[in-house]
Amino acid sequence: MWLHFFAYGVFGWCAEIVWTACYDAVTGTRRASISDVSRVPITPRERAVLLGRTYLWMLPLYGAGVLFGFEPLHDAVRSLAWPLRGGLYAGAFFAAEAGVGLLFKRLLGRCPWDYSYARTNLLGVIRLDYAPVWFAVGLLMERVHDLLRALDAPLRAALAG
Repeated sequence: MWLHFFAYGVFGWCAEIVWTACYDAVTGTRRASISDVSRVPITPRERAVLLGRTYLWMLPLYGAGVLFGFEPLHDAVRSLAWPLRGGLYAGAFFAAEAGVGLLFKRLLGRCPWDYSYARTNLLGVIRLDYAPVWFAVGLLMERVHDLLRALDAPLRAALAG
């Protein structure tokens, strides 16, 4: 279980860093500051740097979310056609992102992934135009889940010594 938790956490971190770097490079903008959600233009040189970012405490969120949310969902819908599974994953990711984002807003006064600047935002915590991304991420995570399951027994045996 801890292997899955850590693997999903690190996978989420890496994916977020790559996503934010590519998003800034493609749009030619970045957040004005950590506390300001507005976006400002960046130079071609800044685009080429591909500076990505995440938050340290996203590791436990990604780890727990995928372990306790995605894995059981994947097991339950494994036999369904891929378009239906992808749609279910996108909906589940939106629900988790909205729930956690609204909880952050309530507890901390802000959400680290504030999407208020985007036309397709909902309450500033989800972007509806990200549906295809979450669809694809869900289908990719099926492969990661299956790989981790395949590694469980050999890793237990190696650790047992």
